[in-house]
Amino acid sequence: MSMFSAFNINASGMTAQRYRMDVISENVANANTTRTADGTPYRRKVVSFAQKGDTGSFGRVLGNASRSYSGQGVKVEAVFEDHESEMNMVYDPSHPDADENGYVTYPNVNIITEMTNLIDASRAYEANATAFNASKSIALKGLELNNQ
Repeated sequence: MSMFSAFNINASGMTAQRYRMDVISENVANANTTRTADGTPYRRKVVSFAQKGDTGSFGRVLGNASRSYSGQGVKVEAVFEDHESEMNMVYDPSHPDADENGYVTYPNVNIITEMTNLIDASRAYEANATAFNASKSIALKGLELNNQ
């Protein structure tokens, strides 16, 4: 693996985690949005990652691992709405979006979950930044040794 590959892998990880933090921020900002442009409550969004490059089947990847297979980084595969968790129903008959029974459907955003995910993304970003700086230090040390 070349030094620039290490830089690219770490940079792709930082970019992916920064994007994940942006999506988490959007979730937190819309935690009380009961009506979006299409008239429905906001749904929590989740980011999915995948390996960059042509990975093919598991067997091929496993075979390549024994022949100095190296990854090419990470990419955002998809951003999808969370349909697994339930929307929050709150009784508030005075709310303009209340149904005929007086219940308002609030987004399925849990602030504690979002903050936990934000800390996780932040730590992953820091880990990639640390690895990037270590790769940079190795490259600089190599250049120093070459100039002696």
